[in-house]
Amino acid sequence: MRQSRLKEFYQKSVVIKLKERFGFENVHQIPKVDKIVVNIGLGEAKEDIKVLDISAAELAAITGQKPVICRAKKSISNFKLRQGMPIGVKVTLRNAMMYEFLDRLINIAIPRIRDFRGIESDGGFDGNGNFNLGLSEQYIFPEIDVEKSDKARGMNITVITTAEKDEYAKALLSFLGMPFRKRDNN
Repeated sequence: MRQSRLKEFYQKSVVIKLKERFGFENVHQIPKVDKIVVNIGLGEAKEDIKVLDISAAELAAITGQKPVICRAKKSISNFKLRQGMPIGVKVTLRNAMMYEFLDRLINIAIPRIRDFRGIESDGGFDGNGNFNLGLSEQYIFPEIDVEKSDKARGMNITVITTAEKDEYAKALLSFLGMPFRKRDNN
C-alpha cells in the first residue's frame, strides 16, 4: 500500500523543521499526530431516529470509516433524555486513514469555508498538545451531496498529538499546513 502524501511530507520535511526549531535530541521527542476523533452531536435524534442514520452515512462518507453510535450514559429529565438513547456518532481515525483525512481537511475542506480568514488557534488547544476544531456545517466536504442531506450539522474534530506542550502541537500542525490566523502586531 502506498504511503499517504501528508505522512510522507511529515517524515521528509516536518520532522526536520521541528527538530531544528525546538532542538529535540531524541527522535521520540518529536511530536506527531496520534489519532483524530470526528464527532457529531445529535440532540434531535431522540425525536427522529432517521437523523442518526443520515448523519452516520454522511460521517462514513467524509472519513471513510463506519461511525460508532454514542449513547447517553445517564438519564437527564430536564433534557428529556433516557439512559441508552442515541445522542451522537463518532469516528476515531488512526494511521493511514488519519493522514488521508487530515490531508483532505487541510487542502480541500477548510478552503471551502465561506469568508475564511484562518483558524483561531488560541481557544483550540487544550494545554496537553491536542487541538479541537469545530465546524458549523458538513457541506465543506466534497463527499457530501447537498441534495440528499436533510440539514447542515456541525461537527467537532479533535487532533490528538504526542506533543507535551501546545507550542509544539501548534508548530506541528502549522508545518503540516493547518491555516492558523496570523497575529497582527499593532
